[in-house]
Amino acid sequence: MWMPLAMTLLAGLSTGLGGLIPLFLPASDRLMAASMGFAGGVMLTVSLADLLPGALGWYRQALPPLPAALALVSLLCMGMGLAALMGRLLPPASAPAGGRADSRAAALRGAMAAGLALVLHNLPEGLLTLFSGVADPRLGLRMALAIALHNLPEGVAVAAPLYCATGKRARSALAALASGLAEPVGAVVAFGLLYGRLTPGFLNGLLVLVAGIMCWVSAAELIPGGLAVGRGAAVGGFAGGICLMLAGIACLG
Repeated sequence: MWMPLAMTLLAGLSTGLGGLIPLFLPASDRLMAASMGFAGGVMLTVSLADLLPGALGWYRQALPPLPAALALVSLLCMGMGLAALMGRLLPPASAPAGGRADSRAAALRGAMAAGLALVLHNLPEGLLTLFSGVADPRLGLRMALAIALHNLPEGVAVAAPLYCATGKRARSALAALASGLAEPVGAVVAFGLLYGRLTPGFLNGLLVLVAGIMCWVSAAELIPGGLAVGRGAAVGGFAGGICLMLAGIACLG
């Protein structure tokens, strides 16, 4: 049990490592816009190119075409609706001072939404890593290394907007680390409570739900917020997030 747990911890800590990357750059409106676009690109790519294709493959094997489509779309819409409700709990994107205060408020809101979405995303990832390690240590190690590299840009996606909004390096790095630690903590709790009762249907449904949350956060919070601060930088960051995440998915599986 200790080895699979160590593998899951390694995968989670890599998110905190990725969160250190943007902290060596000076905070600016350009970095703020680029980081919000980058975070949106990373989260959309994870959802559309990683989470949904795998779940779709499982549903197409388990169900006829029409029920499979209905299940996938229903769970995706539920995730987006949950993200919209979650957005109501966040502070407003505008600040009375206007100007840079407005852009910082939008970046802070986007960072908080991205952090919450990635915490939810990391929970099933941690479960998959831990259960794989228990079943086959070599498979668990391969999955842990893949997810660790996969999580590096996700750490950037959490830390960079928060750093630009607050200017606080330590707080931004800790936020990225906390979102990654959801992976081993959630995995251990779920392992203790649900071992032997987790089904592929439950895990795939959870992944589709999380994909809906991440799509909504990207489209409703991160990308509009980045474009409002700096269109060119946000578009460049968005393209960079897509390319980097897609390369990681293609190389690591």
